[in-house]
Amino acid sequence: MTNYPEKTCSIERLVTIPEDVQKVLNGEKWATRRNGVYAYPGETMTLEGKEFKVEKLYEQTLGELTDEDAKSEGHETVEEYKQAMLSIHDKMPWLPKMKVWVHEYSPIQK
Repeated sequence: MTNYPEKTCSIERLVTIPEDVQKVLNGEKWATRRNGVYAYPGETMTLEGKEFKVEKLYEQTLGELTDEDAKSEGHETVEEYKQAMLSIHDKMPWLPKMKVWVHEYSPIQK
């Protein structure tokens, strides 16, 4: 078992922007990057009545992002993802060495 740091926020805050919620529900987004840990593997979040299980949690630097990573966030390219993040977090610097926590999740089939 991996030792993760203490959570900095709750899983309910992992995906909150309505556009992102829709991307998750439509299967267009299956990962969220945050500057802290919001959920551990095995935890579930509920979006509009549908449940999603956190499958993976790992660190990544912004400089390591690929277009495939951007697609997991619901964007076509790293540049598109970067611009979306900077528009939301206008005071956030985009530093290649900045570490973020990647939360990957999948729908729970019932």
